[in-house]
Amino acid sequence: MVAVPIQYEFDSKPEMGATHEIAPGVHWLRMPLPFALDHINLWLFRDHESWVIVDTGIGTDVSKDVWREVFSDAMRGDPASHIVVTHLHPDHVGCAGWLAEHFDVDLWMSREEYMLCRILVGDTGRQAPDEGVSFYRAAGFGDEALANYRRMFGMFGRFVSPLPESYRRLRDGRRGPVGDHSWEVVVGRGHSPEHACFYCEELNLFVAGDQVLPSISANVSVYPTEPEANPLKDWIDSLRAMKQRVPEDVLVLPAHGKPFRGAHVRIDQLVDEHLTKLDALLEHCREPRRTIDTFPALYRRKISNDNLMFATGEAVAHLNYLIDEGLISVEQDSDSVNWYRRN
Repeated sequence: MVAVPIQYEFDSKPEMGATHEIAPGVHWLRMPLPFALDHINLWLFRDHESWVIVDTGIGTDVSKDVWREVFSDAMRGDPASHIVVTHLHPDHVGCAGWLAEHFDVDLWMSREEYMLCRILVGDTGRQAPDEGVSFYRAAGFGDEALANYRRMFGMFGRFVSPLPESYRRLRDGRRGPVGDHSWEVVVGRGHSPEHACFYCEELNLFVAGDQVLPSISANVSVYPTEPEANPLKDWIDSLRAMKQRVPEDVLVLPAHGKPFRGAHVRIDQLVDEHLTKLDALLEHCREPRRTIDTFPALYRRKISNDNLMFATGEAVAHLNYLIDEGLISVEQDSDSVNWYRRN
């Protein structure tokens, strides 16, 4: 069977804060973000006389003002029955606690996402830990970059409203009814630890969150809490598994960009993109390199203070993948800086 090429389903997209019904009882809501990536797609599922909200936007006053308009307009004044979050990043979980409190309903998340989110919110107001400083020093950060890391530490919780003290767990393979349709949880990994996606066979819809995006790849990073992690292997393995669980002509509902068909082609592209980067990085490491020296092999865009942390985490993810494959080795010098070289 010939793979379905990527095809966008709709010529237009809703205005910020507006909705568009893309299937019976399934509404597409675009929410503004205060970043270069200026929007996130959220989803409203009609659940008989109420709504299921899937992902929530960043926890800011602007987002809450948009939600208040949605309550009266798109949601017709009807309540929410559940708040569902694909994963822990602030643009997805930011308003979840506020919405759960507003409607007095439960929050649905996977266990690893909920627990890690609670931990990261708890970092708000803390000083950067020594382990974090050591991690970025090992990557080759100078004094200015380390000072910026210290300033940025704990910012996560400023964009996430307090989560409920209890939640309901999403598990891979779990099925549940929403309105007249059944949805299955499909877990992806790598971008975050236990990213919940949702597949509806009857409607041929797949809520992909950040796991399968139409034109960009989600960041896959190593963080100071687990410096030897291999999230890129998790990412590639879970994408390949996901390809076996959803049909190629499914309508993908991504967190950013427009809904599209051609899931299998796009999954292959995402995997191939990282495999190509790994080949380039392996060649680049014929000479000893620090993490920050590997950026030219991995990125076409300019790396600045605005994206240095993301670039570093993803570079370490690629380096750790090659270490686990036995293709490169790492040694630390007397200044506690890591140097990577091809075996």
